[in-house]
Amino acid sequence: MASSGEISIEDAPATFKSFVWRHFGYPVVTINGDRVTDKTRTICKHCKKISPYTSANTSTMHRHLQNHHRSLLDQHENPQNRHRPPRNHRKSLFKPAAVAVKAEPSRQTEPPQLPQLTDRAAEITRDIGIFIAADLTPFSVVENVGFKRLLNTLEPNYTIPTRGHFSHTVVPSLYKECKTRVVQVLKDAESVAMTTEAWSFRGTLSYVTVTAHAMSSAWEMVNVVLLTRPLFDSRTGANMAEVLLEAVSEWELKKPNRSIAIVTDDVDNTEVAVRQVGLEPQVQCFAHTVNLATRAGLGVTRVTALLGRMRRVISVFQSPTAAAVLKFKQKLLQLPCQALSTDVRTRWNSTLDMLSRYLEQQAAIAGALSSPDLGLNTQIDALDSNDMRDTEDLVRLLDPLKTATTVLCEEKSPPVSLIVPLKSMIEQSMTPNHDDSTTVADTKRAILSNISGTYSGDIYNFLLECTALDPRFRTLPLLDGNQREAIFLRVQKKVKRLQTQTLAAKKTQQKAEEATPSHGENWDLKSESELTEPASKKTALEDLLGDSFSPEPECSNVSEQIRREIEHYRREASIPLSSCPLRWWKENSPQYPLLSPLAKAYLSIPVTSVPSQRVFSAAGDIVNAQRSQLLPEHLDMLIFLNQNMTV
Repeated sequence: MASSGEISIEDAPATFKSFVWRHFGYPVVTINGDRVTDKTRTICKHCKKISPYTSANTSTMHRHLQNHHRSLLDQHENPQNRHRPPRNHRKSLFKPAAVAVKAEPSRQTEPPQLPQLTDRAAEITRDIGIFIAADLTPFSVVENVGFKRLLNTLEPNYTIPTRGHFSHTVVPSLYKECKTRVVQVLKDAESVAMTTEAWSFRGTLSYVTVTAHAMSSAWEMVNVVLLTRPLFDSRTGANMAEVLLEAVSEWELKKPNRSIAIVTDDVDNTEVAVRQVGLEPQVQCFAHTVNLATRAGLGVTRVTALLGRMRRVISVFQSPTAAAVLKFKQKLLQLPCQALSTDVRTRWNSTLDMLSRYLEQQAAIAGALSSPDLGLNTQIDALDSNDMRDTEDLVRLLDPLKTATTVLCEEKSPPVSLIVPLKSMIEQSMTPNHDDSTTVADTKRAILSNISGTYSGDIYNFLLECTALDPRFRTLPLLDGNQREAIFLRVQKKVKRLQTQTLAAKKTQQKAEEATPSHGENWDLKSESELTEPASKKTALEDLLGDSFSPEPECSNVSEQIRREIEHYRREASIPLSSCPLRWWKENSPQYPLLSPLAKAYLSIPVTSVPSQRVFSAAGDIVNAQRSQLLPEHLDMLIFLNQNMTV
C-alpha cells in the first residue's frame, strides 16, 4: 500500500488518566485515502517523535518527557509551581506576572520562567542553590517532602521553584558569579601552575579535571578547580590537548614571558598533549610515583603469596559468628576490639593498614581460629612465625612511604621542591641490608628499581633547582660541592634570563603607554623646560663629607648583583623543616629582588596532582544513583562551585 506520508494525531480516550496522554496521542496515517489509527505506537505532540506502545505501559512516554521535555515533567511533578496568580496575602513573596510557555522539540528545553521574586524570596532561592552545591545535594532535594515541610515551617509564604529552575538558572548564576572571582585571582597572580587528572565513576564515563595553582604578589597560594570535561573517546593525546587548550584559553592563563608548569599522573600519556599546548615543564605527580613503586614492591611473588594467605584468614571473620568469637578473644587478651581490615588492591596504603591490624590482633586471631565455637567446615591455618616476621618487616619497610604520602596529602600547598629530598629518603630506606629476609630483599629491589628510573635528565636538574630555592633544603646536603655549585650556577643564569625578559616586557608596555597619551592632554603646549626635571642640589653635609662617606655604589652589572644575592642566600641558615618556605620568602624577598621572582615561579608548582584527585570524592557524591542522568555541564558547574565557592 502506498502512503500519502501525512500524519495527524488522535487523542487518547478520556478514560486514560495518566498525565503523559496530555502530551501524546496515536498517529493517524492516510493510506490510499483511508485514515488509519495506529494504536501500537504513540506520537509526541511537541516534537512528533514516534515510539512503540504496549497497552497500559506509559514508561516509554514518561522517559521521553524526562529526556526531551523536562520542563513539562517538572510542571506536572511540582503542581504548586505552575504559573498562577500569587496568593491573596499581604506578605506574598511573588509579584504577579503572566508567563507563556511553549514546548520546543529540542532534547532539553529551557525551563519556564518563574514569577518575579521579591528580595527575600530571591535570597532563599539563592541560598538553596548554594546548599545544593556546597553539600553536593541532588537537585531533586527541592521535591522531597521533608525539605518542603522544613521550608514551609521557616517561611510559609515562600513557594520553592522547580528543580529545573535550580539546574538551569540558579546554579549557572552562582557559577558565573564565582567564575568572575576566580578569573580575577588568576589575572592578578604572578605565577600559575596546573595539575590534571583523569578519573571515572563506576567504570562508566571518564572525566578530566584541570586545577590551577596561583601565587599572589603576597606569596599566598590559591588552588582553584578550573573545569571538568567528559572524555567520550579514549584518553589520547589529542583529546587531552583539547581539554588543556580549553583551560588555558578560557581562563587566560598564558602571559608574555611566563611558562606554565603542569603536574600530571602519567607523563607518557599526556606528553603529546602538553607539548601541543605549550606547557612546560611537565612533572610527574610524586604521589603517583610512590604508589607505582610501592605496588611494584607488593607485587613480588613472596609478598603476593603472604597477602593471599592473610586475606583468606580475614575473610573467615566476616561472618557474624566468627566476628563474635574474635571479639570475645580480643576482650580476653585485652586487645582493642576492632574489626580486621581488608585491603583495596589499588590502594597500597590500605594493604599496609591490613598488615598492621593483623599484627596487632595476631594473638586474638590465632585463639579464635582454634576455638570450636567458630564452626568451620574446613581447617584455616593462621600465619606461621616466618609469615609474621615478614609481616613485621614489611610494615617497618612501608612506614616511611606512608609518611611521605601523608606529607604530600596533608600539607596545604606542598611545593615541588619536596620531590628530591623525599625520593632520596625512599632510595636510602630501600638500600639492601645483609640482615634482610628474602621477602624484604625482593621487595626493596622492586621498589628501588621502579622509583630510581623516574625524574632523570633535564627534569631532575629542574627539580634540583627548585630544591635549592626552598630555604629548608638550600644547603643540598645530599650532593657534593661540585654538584651544588653547578646547581646554583644554573639558578644564576635563569635569574638573569628572567630579569632580561621582565625588563623587555616593561619597556614594551611603557612604549605602548607613551604612544597613547591620556585623554585631554596636548603635548605640543608643554615647553621643554616643563618636561625636564631640575637637577637636584647637594646639601651642605653632602658637599663637605660626600667623598669620604658616600653610600656603597649600586652594582651596575646585573650578573654581579645576582651573584651577590645567591651568595647571601646560601650563607643564611636553613629554616626548620616544619617552617613554611613561602612565609620565609614573603618576609625576606626584599633582600633578594632578583632571586625571589624565580623562587616564586618554582615554589608555585605543586608536588602532586592530589588537588585534582580530591575532586574524585566530590564527584562520587555528585554522580550517584540519584543523579545517573546528570548532564556533563551540570557536573562541571557543581564540582567548580563545591571546590571554589566560599559559603
